[in-house]
Amino acid sequence: MKAFFDDRQSKHDPKHFMANGAVLPSPEQPERINRLRAGAEAAGCVFEAPEDFGLGPIAAVHSPEYIAFLQNIYSRWRRIDGAGDEVIPNIHPANRSDGYPKSAVGQAGYHQADTACPIAEHTWEAAYWSAQSAIAGADCLASGAPAYVLSRPPGHHAFGDLAGGFCFLNNSGIAAERLRAKGLRPAILDVDVHHGNGTQGMFYERADVLTVSLHADPERFYPFFWGFAQERGAGPGLGYNLNLPLPRGTGDDDYLKALQTALMRIQAFGCDALVVALGLDAHVDDPFKGLAISTPGFARIGAAIARVGIPTLFVQEGGYLSEALADNLTSTLSGFQNA
Repeated sequence: MKAFFDDRQSKHDPKHFMANGAVLPSPEQPERINRLRAGAEAAGCVFEAPEDFGLGPIAAVHSPEYIAFLQNIYSRWRRIDGAGDEVIPNIHPANRSDGYPKSAVGQAGYHQADTACPIAEHTWEAAYWSAQSAIAGADCLASGAPAYVLSRPPGHHAFGDLAGGFCFLNNSGIAAERLRAKGLRPAILDVDVHHGNGTQGMFYERADVLTVSLHADPERFYPFFWGFAQERGAGPGLGYNLNLPLPRGTGDDDYLKALQTALMRIQAFGCDALVVALGLDAHVDDPFKGLAISTPGFARIGAAIARVGIPTLFVQEGGYLSEALADNLTSTLSGFQNA
């Protein structure tokens, strides 16, 4: 299986993370790259660097206002007397229709949903090349070959104009839109432990991309405000979004049952390209402790996806530092390829 990654993706090295009022080291560390790459190579992946496809495929799903913010906010932030080393919001609008300030502080609050997406000197560069890797993967799939994309930083919490949860550019959404522009009919299957709220928001009123997410129930789990079963899409997109929230601690067998429901909906959509937003943080030993999938369980997930018979692109989302991280990726990709 072909795989895509650019070394510049390692330049993003966030220092700030807040949980339950405590400031902690960020779980989204560059070391994830080393472990994920090792896991992919153990499954037979051969990596290559993406070419530069430019801003067009990114701007197809992200607003120019937001892109300009990501490109420029760090240099603007550094001009603030006494500013911290990373761009971290301390105020947010009540809704997206409130005023748009000129202040860097105000715009940070507008475009960053939480404190888990700090922006530093190389964040835009890393996010840009993470997205380019996803675009290369989409083109590979469109040419007839499945692929794996080591997209880091991840993307599924990024809306069209809003960063959040370690995410800046929505790599899975960018890939799906790239496939759609090439005449394909894509669906996005998100198996991260956290709901793909940015991806849902990006396509919520559209009928040309199906979005499906299996995740820990958001009633008591990030992202808290999205991911409930009653969220089915709106306007032309009504019925084109499916959320399958699962009880905390759900293990392999019950997860596989829910996955079958997800795959049946994807088949009903009649898609000819499947983007899997591949979160490995559903593992029992992941630091976030949301679900309890075993390493062999990931092989079963990969095999179930393969049996549907839809050309598939895997785009890396979550999965944080644990002894099992590389093995979980190997298990997923091997299960898919050996089904």
